[in-house]
Amino acid sequence: MVRHVALTHHTAYRYDGPVRLGPHLIRLRPAPHCRSAIPAYALEVTPAAHRLHWHQDPHGNHLARVLFQEPTETLTVTVDLIVDMTVVNPFDFLVEPAAATFPFTYEPWLRRDLQAFLEHGPAGPRLSAWLATVDRDPTDTVSLLVALNLRLHQDLAYTVRFEPGVQDPEETLALGRGSCRDSAWLLAQVCRHLGLAARFVSGYLIQLVPDEPPREGPPGVAADTADLHAWAEVYLPGAGWVGFDPTSGLLVGEGHIPLAATPDPVSAAPVTARPISSIAASASARRSWGLVAASSDMDFSCNCSTPAAGSP
Repeated sequence: MVRHVALTHHTAYRYDGPVRLGPHLIRLRPAPHCRSAIPAYALEVTPAAHRLHWHQDPHGNHLARVLFQEPTETLTVTVDLIVDMTVVNPFDFLVEPAAATFPFTYEPWLRRDLQAFLEHGPAGPRLSAWLATVDRDPTDTVSLLVALNLRLHQDLAYTVRFEPGVQDPEETLALGRGSCRDSAWLLAQVCRHLGLAARFVSGYLIQLVPDEPPREGPPGVAADTADLHAWAEVYLPGAGWVGFDPTSGLLVGEGHIPLAATPDPVSAAPVTARPISSIAASASARRSWGLVAASSDMDFSCNCSTPAAGSP
């Protein structure tokens, strides 16, 4: 059975005076590797006096670059999309025999391609202590990743954090809590320190009330929800990029709609911009204006349909 989900994501910014907006980069279009079909998509940006160009970043993500032509006191970004969701088995992949047992080594040519996803900084004392408890004896690779993902889910309390940016792994471990992006970045760093290529993913998470209670595992949500989310993906030879969500402790499923997958969270932010400036008589008199208010909300609807007889 296919569930057709229509989602509208509206973000609004209001400034305390007329400003000239610098170029904006918008990463709010489902990425090519999205597991759910996206039959319809639209992006609307105001003020209307702008030029918008679509291209792909170095990692294949869809990126809209917007150049504004007139001063404005408001900025809005609205996404409308339809998602065709069918249940997927997150374990439906095959790992090459050479990578089925951890630890393993990527082939030289593949390691070169994955270099950006293997780089990591020095581990601080808390991360070092956490890594020291990971058993390095040969074990099933997928089972290890499932255990690491579940352990972070159990170790960290989830919190909604409105401050920009992502916490350093040391800070997240010290606090024992973090947002979805904090735990996703921590998982990516853990994997890289273990020699596993990992990337940060930002996207939407759509969770629908199940038609019937699951026979085993988590009970699921009590009401349909949709929100911005973050998780990590690990590259396994033979399987490709496999998603792990430490916020839930589960693998990524059909409700995870990736928007950007990158080596660093900075290049996966939904919206990034150059500094803005006020309207002034001369360049020397310009000053930055502050953001008075910002809001982001989502509306979505869902209907279910059964494919017609003879259709795939």
